[in-house]
Amino acid sequence: MTTPTPPLSTALRTLREDFGISGNEAAKRAGLSQSKVSRAERGAFAPSPEDVAELCRVYRAPATVRRELMQMAQDLKEASHSARMTLQRGGWWMQERIGKIERTAARLREFSPSIVVGLVQTPDYIRALFGDSLPPEDLERTVQARLLRQDILTSGRTIDIVMAEGALRWCMGSPDIMAGQLAHLIDISQAGHVRLGIIPFTTPATVPALHPFAIYDSRAVLVGTINATALITDAQNLRDYEDYWTEIQDLITWGDGARTHLERIRHDFLQGA
Repeated sequence: MTTPTPPLSTALRTLREDFGISGNEAAKRAGLSQSKVSRAERGAFAPSPEDVAELCRVYRAPATVRRELMQMAQDLKEASHSARMTLQRGGWWMQERIGKIERTAARLREFSPSIVVGLVQTPDYIRALFGDSLPPEDLERTVQARLLRQDILTSGRTIDIVMAEGALRWCMGSPDIMAGQLAHLIDISQAGHVRLGIIPFTTPATVPALHPFAIYDSRAVLVGTINATALITDAQNLRDYEDYWTEIQDLITWGDGARTHLERIRHDFLQGA
């Protein structure tokens, strides 16, 4: 496994502390507001590559570190990529881009009502998911790129993954593939690296099941639809997703309760295999 890169917020805070100045003094020297520096170090704000460059200059960071952190900030800039463009470049390209974004964050929250979240998919599930949409050479490269993203699961970051039962009932590929996928989820839930939550079919809800999304710290949201993937950093849009995440908390079953549901669903697939 590769050594996980520290989140952007952690890297900026560590550089400042190692240099031995306060956040207020760093802001003055970089020509930024103190609140911007503080929020960037807490993961509540996505600094621009230019902001990062100024802070690295103040901290006298090596050129290699400056370039790496500026690239991380660039990856967090708001952008939208169409599904057609992604497939033309190769599905692996988007997987590598998402992996870079994930590595900038200290906290990840993911929700999906319709598909197993990418960070916890098995190789067989990934192959069934992409199916004939990619040529064989791109398919295997995409599988490996998605699996490399999973290194982050043991990086010490705070990771919450929530799926509606419908995402686990959708028979991607075959009952055998799904039984293996459910077993993998059970293993992950027991390892303690990830908090895995399930929203069962029978849970009364007062909000609709939204599209899949991922929140990185409190500064960016990745949204996937049938024809595009968008990275959103607009403050109001971010609050909407933060509010939705808060709303669904009472619907989620965690821990042993979640594993009970996973075992039950896995048993149903085994019966149908």
